[in-house]
Amino acid sequence: MDIMITAKHVDITTPFREYAEDKVNKLPRYYDRITEIAVLADKSDNINYEIEVIVHVERHDPFIAKAIGEDLYACVDETTDKLERQLSEHKQKLRNRKHKKP
Repeated sequence: MDIMITAKHVDITTPFREYAEDKVNKLPRYYDRITEIAVLADKSDNINYEIEVIVHVERHDPFIAKAIGEDLYACVDETTDKLERQLSEHKQKLRNRKHKKP
């Protein structure tokens, strides 16, 4: 699993990079077929940050979560919470499929 952390209009500090990596490293608990995770940090205006996390998985479209707020760390928490919900719902949907024999 590859993790890419990039930023536009904001500097990525080492503590933020470690925090974001720790949070997204927990996502494979919810779905184990993750191939790549991209974290994009942007400062859209003078006050708010925008965090977008894109999770690429096998045999499915990527899962995307966005958050906008004044605190960069809180935005990372919000996006990972959204992705945890999306991944666990997807996994549950795959497990609960009922295959009927023709």
